Amino acid sequence: MSKTRRAKPDWFMIALPLVALAACLWPTPGVTGGPLHWDWISTYGVSVVFFLYGLTLAPEKMRAGASHWRLHLLATAGTFILFPALVLGAGALGKGWIQPELLLGFFFLAVLPSTISSSVAMTSLARGNLPASIFNATLSSLLGVAITPLLMAWYTHNQGAPMPLGPVLLKVALLVLLPIVVGQLVRPLLSAWAHRHYARIKMADRVIILAIVYGSFADSMASGIWSQQDPIVLVEIVIGVVLLFGIAFAVMWGVCRLVGFDLPDTIAATFCGSKKSLATGVPLARLMFGTSPQLGLVLAPVMVFHFFQLMAVSVIAGRLAARPMTDAEVRDATKKDKAEKSARGRTARAA
Repeated sequence: MSKTRRAKPDWFMIALPLVALAACLWPTPGVTGGPLHWDWISTYGVSVVFFLYGLTLAPEKMRAGASHWRLHLLATAGTFILFPALVLGAGALGKGWIQPELLLGFFFLAVLPSTISSSVAMTSLARGNLPASIFNATLSSLLGVAITPLLMAWYTHNQGAPMPLGPVLLKVALLVLLPIVVGQLVRPLLSAWAHRHYARIKMADRVIILAIVYGSFADSMASGIWSQQDPIVLVEIVIGVVLLFGIAFAVMWGVCRLVGFDLPDTIAATFCGSKKSLATGVPLARLMFGTSPQLGLVLAPVMVFHFFQLMAVSVIAGRLAARPMTDAEVRDATKKDKAEKSARGRTARAA
């Protein structure tokens, strides 16, 4: 019987609401054009985030799970088709009582790519198809660089407030795609260094994201956009997030079983297809919305979804991890244990 592993508490989940609260209480340092020029940090920090992403992206890990095209097609459809369809459906049903600004935030959430780290970690915890999860989550992030701005431009155009797509795509090319390419190009030289300092790289990535969140909420507070909102809007965001995640997860799981996926493939496809990336969403929102006062309200559903998906999927993954191991899993675990013991023995003899 395998032991259930528990996800460790993440300091980032604690820091994220504290940073947003700090911006609400003391927005002056983070406003655009303020004394600290926080907008410069937010703008050029985007490039650092995606350079680090390119530097740590290992193509060899992607290749291991690339062959399961049905799984990747289904998970990608969940990410970029199912979620937007659910939000558009909710917008049509709730027309007249759902605020356009709030609906904009939910649609932005809906068109974001899947998250890499937690999708892979939770798939591993639940004993799902890990190679397929690594490939799909990475593919989703790369596709999102182009798909997210295009879908947002389509949505804002239909809402009568068109987004300048040309300048946005140029920013994405210069501040997102180019850093990813540069990161991949220098990876052969810096991969060993990146592996040794992965914890510090992850820390730098998250600090930049927190800086962008602080600046976004500071601008929203300074413009008075939050003071114009009824406090009930936070309750609406939470309810909307719970419903969106719950429906998307249930649909993905049901479709996977309907098309005949086994449990490991169902776990990988559902975990990847039902999650959204805060790490990609925050920098892309900064590029697309700039210093718009609406940015804080747009990011609010993304932040709440980030919290809820981690908590919900942690519980689900923990329950799946507690199931009895199959014969194939027992054989694989035995082979792995033997290989590890053999490696330790060779190391001991060499010493």
